[in-house]
Amino acid sequence: MPTTQTLSPPPATPLPHRKILRSWLAPISAKNTGIALALSVADFALFAACMAGAVLARHPVLQVLMGLAAGFMIARLFILGHDACHQSFTPHRRLNRWLGRLLFLPSLTPYSLWDVGHNVVHHGYTNLSGFDFVWQPATLEAYERMPTWKQGLERAYRSGWAPWLYYAVEIWWKRLYFPSKAVMPTRRGIFVADSLLVTAVAAAWVAGLVMAAPATGQSAAWLLAVGFFLPLLVWKALMGFVVYVHHTHTRIAWYDNKKDWSAANPFVSTTVHLRFNGFFGAALHHIMEHTAHHVDMGVPLYRLKQAQAVLEEKLPGHIVVQPFSWRWYFGTARRCKLYDFERRQWTDFSGRPTSEAMAGAA
Repeated sequence: MPTTQTLSPPPATPLPHRKILRSWLAPISAKNTGIALALSVADFALFAACMAGAVLARHPVLQVLMGLAAGFMIARLFILGHDACHQSFTPHRRLNRWLGRLLFLPSLTPYSLWDVGHNVVHHGYTNLSGFDFVWQPATLEAYERMPTWKQGLERAYRSGWAPWLYYAVEIWWKRLYFPSKAVMPTRRGIFVADSLLVTAVAAAWVAGLVMAAPATGQSAAWLLAVGFFLPLLVWKALMGFVVYVHHTHTRIAWYDNKKDWSAANPFVSTTVHLRFNGFFGAALHHIMEHTAHHVDMGVPLYRLKQAQAVLEEKLPGHIVVQPFSWRWYFGTARRCKLYDFERRQWTDFSGRPTSEAMAGAA
């Protein structure tokens, strides 16, 4: 629905400094090694059980279901590793680094490259165009300069149906797995070592499935489909979806000016708290309590729900809280195609406004 109206201004009370926000969360930010290790062991055991089911279940439908479940468990393990990479999982830095690498292996994520791309770039410059590359929207002018094939890819990415494709191509392939010098100008030995590590894990995973095929009377192609490609596809779809909904919303702005971005208190104003009915939020280790995570990356995932509640109580009206529905999700995908940075307004691929302009826009 095209519109040129301006969104209601934010609450009159200004946001406190980030140091104050973090002080509110400090009493509930304690890290616990026992909890971290228990979560890690439990999720690895569940992942192993799902993989065993994908290989050994006696019916193809059950094998597919177990492959889907294995993909979900990869996501859970990755979220634990994500906390470890933030040094918020346990109180011990070295243990966090080793746990993070281990927990990232099922998703084939090179630890050191994720550390740079996520901790430094994404968290340091959330929703600042030209810096934060995660689901960065193009302008109409930039879109029209794209070759036809790239325009088609952009349309697929933002259709709502292809978060798996976006994450697989734009994040994992381009930026995490042996990234080119153009994408990652800094060259470090640890980047290569971590990429080689996940390559070795992938090779061992594939080899194990191929060897299991004759032992179980199945084809290698089938076991690779349900035991390797399907779990990784589910993982990439979940990851692409999660990072999309964390920072894409008609009430969430993107910026192309660092001064304006900094003045907008981006640690609060660029994130969405997506609420789910039932157990789904807990099943994803509370990663959807995302405002608290951006305010203070040191809050462990097993404290995020409480931390988010504190922020929403103390900052009424400042935090975007969105109940999840598929209608909302696909409505957002339909509206949020391109971005007008001058008006801070989402548009369709023809440049027609599809959301209201943000307060403070030019």
